[in-house]
Amino acid sequence: MCGRYSLTSAPEALRALFRYAEQPNFPARFNIAPTQPIPIIRMVEGRREFALVRWGFLPSWVKDPNQFSLIVNARGESVCDKPAFRAAMKRRRCLIPADGFYEWQATGGRKQPFYIHARSGEPLAFAGLWETWEGPNGETVDTAAIVTTRANGTLAPLHDRMPVIVAPDAFDLWLNTNEVDARTAEALIAPAPENLLEAWPVSTAVNRTANDNAALLLPPDLAAAPVAPPPRPPRAAAAPGPRRGKAAASDEGQGVLF
Repeated sequence: MCGRYSLTSAPEALRALFRYAEQPNFPARFNIAPTQPIPIIRMVEGRREFALVRWGFLPSWVKDPNQFSLIVNARGESVCDKPAFRAAMKRRRCLIPADGFYEWQATGGRKQPFYIHARSGEPLAFAGLWETWEGPNGETVDTAAIVTTRANGTLAPLHDRMPVIVAPDAFDLWLNTNEVDARTAEALIAPAPENLLEAWPVSTAVNRTANDNAALLLPPDLAAAPVAPPPRPPRAAAAPGPRRGKAAASDEGQGVLF
């Protein structure tokens, strides 16, 4: 399964990769969790569209969302047949941009989180399904789920499932529901190539959804290491003479925004 992921690429880089017309501006996210808003790319009237939806798929036929279990992942083996996903697989496929994701390996009664991303450092595109739910008072909510498949050899020691990752040259095959039927698109539901991804252990701080910072992506020893402040420049001796106005503060040692 995939229950947490990151999206840290610059908006301009994602726009260039996925080729949508919108120009959204959004911050880096290091610990995206279910029920939170997530970006998707979908096909609308023949063009790719960027949209924000809730992570947690809600079929259109659900009467009361409070009585329906949250669907974070859709098993790729059954998306063409299962009632919850069948219509979305035919008409509402999407891509979910990500830079990496987390999986938890059970080791001796505890679970060790791992961060997984492309060896190249480039963004990934998860296969997704989206749906619009309409409430009794006319309110609407767009939701999405990540399609998963069996883990490849790289990830099998960590977990038996992984997100379906769509290569850039197959984006249109997955998105174009007008010209590509569900059974044809189903061919993309397969484990990622063995050389695509790499993984390393990270701190259990990722377990808390409130934690959302770059340190989550680091191995535990690096994430816990204190950051030493930069050395201060030597203080110049005061020159004799009349008192002058206060000197401008040095900007050395200040952090940078990006």
